[in-house]
Amino acid sequence: MADTADTADAPDTADTAGTTVPERVAEFVRTRVIPQEQVLDAGGAGAAEALRGLRDLARAEGLWALPLPAELGGGGLDLPAYAALAETEGASDHGPAALGSASLLDVRMLAGHGSARVRERYLRPLVAGELRACYAMTEPEVPGTDPWLTGTRAERLPDGNWRITGRKWFTSGAADAGLVTVLARTDGRAGDRAGLSLLVVPTDAEGFRVVRELPLLGAGGQWEIALDGVVVPADHLLGSPGQALAIAGERLQWGRTLRCLRWLGQARRAFDLMCGRAVSRTGSGGPLAGHQLVQQHVFEALLAIRTTRPLVHEAVALLAAGRDARTEVGLAKVAAARMLQQVADAAIQVHGAAGLGPDTALPALFRTGRTARILDGPDELHITSVARRVLRDYGPTPR
Repeated sequence: MADTADTADAPDTADTAGTTVPERVAEFVRTRVIPQEQVLDAGGAGAAEALRGLRDLARAEGLWALPLPAELGGGGLDLPAYAALAETEGASDHGPAALGSASLLDVRMLAGHGSARVRERYLRPLVAGELRACYAMTEPEVPGTDPWLTGTRAERLPDGNWRITGRKWFTSGAADAGLVTVLARTDGRAGDRAGLSLLVVPTDAEGFRVVRELPLLGAGGQWEIALDGVVVPADHLLGSPGQALAIAGERLQWGRTLRCLRWLGQARRAFDLMCGRAVSRTGSGGPLAGHQLVQQHVFEALLAIRTTRPLVHEAVALLAAGRDARTEVGLAKVAAARMLQQVADAAIQVHGAAGLGPDTALPALFRTGRTARILDGPDELHITSVARRVLRDYGPTPR
């Protein structure tokens, strides 16, 4: 591994062969997951079979679901212990799914806010990888930064159950999910900041349908879904009515931080590819590594990784301590998204035309870096939110 960053605190218990858990995870991603990326990216039956095989291997090697609750069959690692592993898993978009940690946000949310029936019915299958879940918040024609404008509604029926009507889009993994958590208005009018709730919806419920796939810069995995009068039990409400924004805010802080950790892993991968290319590619002027402009790309990329990493791990520490981490998560999210795009772009530049083609992971890494600046809130949202929060300490600021 290239000298991209200091190693984060992580479980370092060695097995009988003397290898640590981070080393074993890194080896698994490098030798098991990355070679299967093209099959996994293609989707369909072949991808499902490949993913099942990887999950079986992860279980056999004792690497399955490391950050999930031990009492549910996971590894029981807390966030600080898992942070370095999240970077390593994140070197491939498929790492978290192959190693069983992709359901972490859903497991935390359902465990913390679900009814007894929801916890009993869904948690163990989620941890075991038998059930996949997704999260549906944003809608067509509704700014994702203004969730209180959501048009999806959930009506309480006389028997206490809920009937949900609406449409969501950019819902990750919806086509393969057995469960989706839906943001809906249960009270008030569109624009009211109160009256929003989260409901757990089995995707085999009558009235639920997948409308279409929404490729992100050509890559699949995002979907538009419709809920045409879907009825769910009363106890499939998370928390209390009107509590959605509080629950969603907690989920988003964790989700953004996990994304940042995984983006660091992808940036490390791009950096390694860039440096490998610089020392191996020789032209009429000698190795690329001898060119000052290539050296500048290497320096700037390393500087971006090294300066972003402490921001991300500061957010990790605050979240783990149960403290307000909104400012730190906002800083980390913007910095990590920019960093990944910058490093991937530099790596493509050093590769030349080869960096644009199918023979390296660089096009996918660059695409992730570009979409990162919009996913989980665009840069502008985080910049404004953090700045206003900071300025409040100096006096009143405009709304």
